[in-house]
Amino acid sequence: MRILGIESSSLVASVAIVTDGVLTGEYTMNHKKTHSQTLLPMLDQLVQMVEIDLDSVDAVAVSGGPGSFTGLRIGSATAKGLGLALKKPLIHVPTLDAMAYNLWGSNALVCPIMDARRNQVYTGVYQTADQLKTVKPQCAMDMGDLIEELNTLNQPVIFLGDGVPVFKDMIEEKLAVPYRFAPPQMNRQRAASVAALGAVYMKEGKTEAAEDHAPDYLRKSQAEREREGKDLLAGDGGSQPCQFNRLENAAP
Repeated sequence: MRILGIESSSLVASVAIVTDGVLTGEYTMNHKKTHSQTLLPMLDQLVQMVEIDLDSVDAVAVSGGPGSFTGLRIGSATAKGLGLALKKPLIHVPTLDAMAYNLWGSNALVCPIMDARRNQVYTGVYQTADQLKTVKPQCAMDMGDLIEELNTLNQPVIFLGDGVPVFKDMIEEKLAVPYRFAPPQMNRQRAASVAALGAVYMKEGKTEAAEDHAPDYLRKSQAEREREGKDLLAGDGGSQPCQFNRLENAAP
C-alpha cells in the first residue's frame, strides 16, 4: 500500500510517501513561505527523488484541520485536485490526531497544542502507548481550562505544537502533573505521520471521494466572527465536543 501525505495546517508545509509501512520519502519546511508556493514544487521534487509515478499511490491522506484557514484550504485543494486527477480516494486525517501520532509508543499522555490566538488553542489529548486512543477529541478551548483539566487526570503529559512557545510559561506555572516538551524532530506537524495514520485509516475503510472532502475548521474565521459580533467560540458549527473520554490506566 502506498499513501501520499499532505500537511499544510500551520506554518509547516510537508509532503511524504509511505509505502508498505516504510517512509519512502518526506519533504518538510517550516519557513515563512506560502503553501501555494511550496506544496506542489515540494511534491514534484519528492516523487522525482524517490522515482515513482504518482499514479502508483493508493490514496491521498490530507491533514484535515483544525489550523490555518488559508493553509487548510490550500492543502484541501491540492489533495482534491490530485484525487480527482489520479482517480484516487482521499483520507481525512484530523490534524491533532496526526500530531499525536508523532509520539507513538509514549507512556505519557500526548497533548498537541496549536496557537489559536486570544489565549485559545486547538488541542486534543491522546494515549499512544500501543495504538492511538483519543482521551479528548480535538477541539478549540482556553489554554487555562486545558491545564486545569490535565491536572485532574494526574498523568504525565508531553506537549508539542506551535502553542508550546506561546504557552510554555503558563504550563510551567500552572501545570501540577509531570510534563515534558517534545524534541524538534517530533514537535511540529509532519506529512509522514499524516500518511502513516492515513494507511491505518485506509485499512479500516475510512476513505472518502475527493469531491466530498472538506476541512474541519472547528470554528468560524475571525472575519466571520467579527462580522457577526459573536464571542470567539460562539456559534462554531461542526466543532467536536470538548470533553474527556474514559482514560485507561489513569492514576487514582
